[in-house]
Amino acid sequence: MSFSFPSSCPLPLADYPQVLMAHGGGGRLSEQLIDKIFVSAFDNPFLAQRHDGALLEVAGQRLAFTTDSYVVHPLEFPGSDIGAMAVNGTVNDLAMCGARPLYLTAGFIIEEGLKMETLWRIVQSMKAAASAAGIMIVSGDTKVVDRGKGDGVYINTSGIGLTEYNQIIAPTSVLPGDAILISGDIGRHGMAIMSVREGLEFESMIESDCAPLNAPVLELLKQGIRVHCLRDLTRGGLSSALNEISRSASVKIEIDETLVPVDEQVRGACEILGFDPLYVANEGRFVAFVVPEDAERALSILRGFDVCDQAVRIGTVGSGVSRSGNGLVTVKSSLGVSRILDMLSGEQLPRIC
Repeated sequence: MSFSFPSSCPLPLADYPQVLMAHGGGGRLSEQLIDKIFVSAFDNPFLAQRHDGALLEVAGQRLAFTTDSYVVHPLEFPGSDIGAMAVNGTVNDLAMCGARPLYLTAGFIIEEGLKMETLWRIVQSMKAAASAAGIMIVSGDTKVVDRGKGDGVYINTSGIGLTEYNQIIAPTSVLPGDAILISGDIGRHGMAIMSVREGLEFESMIESDCAPLNAPVLELLKQGIRVHCLRDLTRGGLSSALNEISRSASVKIEIDETLVPVDEQVRGACEILGFDPLYVANEGRFVAFVVPEDAERALSILRGFDVCDQAVRIGTVGSGVSRSGNGLVTVKSSLGVSRILDMLSGEQLPRIC
């Protein structure tokens, strides 16, 4: 499925409702929407980096700047809530740029009728998450919309951080031979939310992996690990992250599915609901592309943090560029058969980020 865009004008206004219904985020439809509407309108060298944030130089300092919006439902779910997710998500986007998170802004779009007790818990959760990540919330905004127009509360956060190490960490820095590391098991955030929505009960509750990732990332850099690229595995999961990177760097990426850690209860929930864990969103996991000589030392460093104690190498960047020039991701199954791991082309998990 693809969009049909006029060559000389934006998508017709009448088509926007259809686009927004079809668009789930983190897949091929998302990529087309971003490329055809937003990048074509705002194109500049910073957007061209295709990173989790913009890397800027201001008064001799290298800064990272990012923004994100959170529309998850339910607002509170096993292991976390929309407040902690908004803080951690922005902290993690800064960390993926190799930056130390410093300051955060928060904008709240609150639906009329939201219980004040719920809003209080969310704000207190944000406070705790910011304290744990070492970042300050320094500015914000609130708006109230009519009942039925806001689904409780939406949160937008923007963050700024300082890059302290002289490494260009970006998709375009990825090179053939790079080792691909993953920080832990995948799919828990998406399945935690979907299990609640679908009323699934397991022997133990599936909890979101929502967590800040700045500490392990900064430790990698402090210890001199040669990191070429970092990407957190949010909407679209591992598959979308790898495809976005492969296309930006025009390289072939090869991973082994048997090496990708997936909790058995998460795997079971995915089977029941018909999802592939490789496409399920996470809020506390990332991939790192490092030079192969540093891979084992990087894994040792990562495993020293609770949030990364299952870190493992899952693949390698292939030699040379992809034949198409658009990147290619392949995954080898337990049977030893390789298949193309493409961007999600259909409907994504609804409203999990």
